[in-house]
Amino acid sequence: MNVVFLSPHFPPNFYQFCVQLRQLGANVLGVADAPWEELHPQLREALSGYYRTNMGDYGQILRACGYFTHQHGKLDRVESHNEYWLETEARLREDFNIDGFRLDSIANVTLKARMKQGFQKAGVAVARGAVVGSLKEAQRFAEEIGFPAVLKPDRGVGAASTFRVNDQQELERVFAEKLPVNYIMEEFIQGVIHSFDGLTDRDGNIVFCTSHVFSQGIMETVNEDGDIFYYSQREIPADLEAAGRASVRAFDIREKFFHLEFFRTVPDQRIVAIEVNMRPPGGLTMDMFNYANDIDLYREWANIVVHNQFAARYDRPYHCAYIGRKSRKNYAHNHGEIMGAYGGMIVHHEPINSVFSAALGDFGYLARSVDLEELLTLGRFIQAID
Repeated sequence: MNVVFLSPHFPPNFYQFCVQLRQLGANVLGVADAPWEELHPQLREALSGYYRTNMGDYGQILRACGYFTHQHGKLDRVESHNEYWLETEARLREDFNIDGFRLDSIANVTLKARMKQGFQKAGVAVARGAVVGSLKEAQRFAEEIGFPAVLKPDRGVGAASTFRVNDQQELERVFAEKLPVNYIMEEFIQGVIHSFDGLTDRDGNIVFCTSHVFSQGIMETVNEDGDIFYYSQREIPADLEAAGRASVRAFDIREKFFHLEFFRTVPDQRIVAIEVNMRPPGGLTMDMFNYANDIDLYREWANIVVHNQFAARYDRPYHCAYIGRKSRKNYAHNHGEIMGAYGGMIVHHEPINSVFSAALGDFGYLARSVDLEELLTLGRFIQAID
């Protein structure tokens, strides 16, 4: 089996997907812009071929895959686990007749307006929203939904260029500063973000699922310079799991990780869909999957791709939390004090790549416990400001 992996070196922990593919017998063919010598040593060992090119030029990526076809034969899969490359993956699947999301369906999972249609097909509530191409259109829609409202690129990654607007003046300011792309405007929903995350096999069956609760949204974390804290749930609430499973079916997610976001509204506790992401959750969440369950999801994804089998057993014995800190803030407790007080619960810690630091902080801790209150206390200790 020949698997093309786009940007296999980024995010830094994702090289493990390639390592596991190789161990299960696949030829892993990397395409990226990084120098070969800068790749992780285990990644270099895992790659059967590597083509360094300009990743902003589809023609060059196409030539890379043509070269791999000449060298290794038919390409069987193309993947990146990165939202930025979803359309590129789809184009390559079209051009090389590879299974997976193609151009005729990729808009359903990349355009937020189309996502709403998918959630509605699943019978899941969505926030009222509309694509607005001008300030006048936004003003007309604001009359319908009122303020506050949320404006974000219809095709966007994370919370980049996403704004909460509280009144007409702020709306005018956003339109004066926003990116020159289509925006979607939505009613503001007051609630807590709950995710439904997992992996499907080749037939669309969910073989792994979990859920995370977020202290605040990425939009608020970025725009308000906050510290993010989120944790996995040992038991997924029944209404959230039902909405998540129905959505996975509606979007026809196959042989893919998924990250679905919902609001648990305040005060009425309804489930309202936010968006679908055809990738693992960001940052160190893949590692949180593993620490919460004592399994290896990097390997199990590779096992699905190569054999369409999921061999691990999991029952969520731990809550696992991510706690981020920003270097410019004056925290009450230093790293040594944190490790001295909670080292038994902390399973991993590392500096965060600057690309993600606005959302995830400059340094992140992973901790786990069977007791959620212990994790919440730890989170408060790490993020306490002096």
